[in-house]
Amino acid sequence: MDPAARNPTTRFSDRVENYVKYRPSYPAEVIAALEENCGLNEESVIADVGSGTGISTKLFLDHGNRVFAIEPNREMREAAEKLLGDDPNFTSMPNSAEDTGLPDAWVDFIVAGQAFHWFDQIRTKKEFRRILRPGGWVVLVWNERETDTTPFLREYETFLHKHATDYGLVNHMNINEDALREFYAPASFRLLSFTNSQTFDLEGLKGRCLSSSYIPNKDAPGHAAMVSELEELFGAWQEEGFVRFGYRTNIFFGQLEK
Repeated sequence: MDPAARNPTTRFSDRVENYVKYRPSYPAEVIAALEENCGLNEESVIADVGSGTGISTKLFLDHGNRVFAIEPNREMREAAEKLLGDDPNFTSMPNSAEDTGLPDAWVDFIVAGQAFHWFDQIRTKKEFRRILRPGGWVVLVWNERETDTTPFLREYETFLHKHATDYGLVNHMNINEDALREFYAPASFRLLSFTNSQTFDLEGLKGRCLSSSYIPNKDAPGHAAMVSELEELFGAWQEEGFVRFGYRTNIFFGQLEK
């Protein structure tokens, strides 16, 4: 595949509308866990790196935090600005994990929601060390979609492997705990997990599917056949007009030694 197609700064540009409408948020337990374990409070300054359309940004804005949303993808960044731009604690920046544009020792928390697997981890670690205040935390969050807990989810996973262009290459689950140990080293990290879910009617399922960058979008080869099969999948497993996605929301948090 053309390496440009795997470029996170462009590959979601035609997915923004579906991403805003159909991607899950994060449960309130994420904030509570960071309060209890890391000392998060309303005065904490947050860098949300790879902030996308603002899903994780909003979580911290609602908590009362000042948030610097770092997002190199123009379309996703503009969607976040449209949704969150009236909040005086929100600052949008067209930068990257490797070059955030923030001053030295500027933030108390660095958060990456659904984004860390796109970063150059060596350069990013250096940059994170630079912008963190002493005692600051790096928090990596993923909504990990369940793939085998129900017959519908098992068949949906098979469907993705059949129709996706590069699912195996860009799947965030390629980032395992060994990779995270290397990133946080010589310090350590902790993992906490919470349940999360979404329910979709047929149009919602289509939108959720098309929010994934590895799925053929409109006018792409194979799109029509894919949508037809997705409709059949929904028809086979819907209950009272809905199907359910279950998630494990995993948060990894630790500190980076200077």
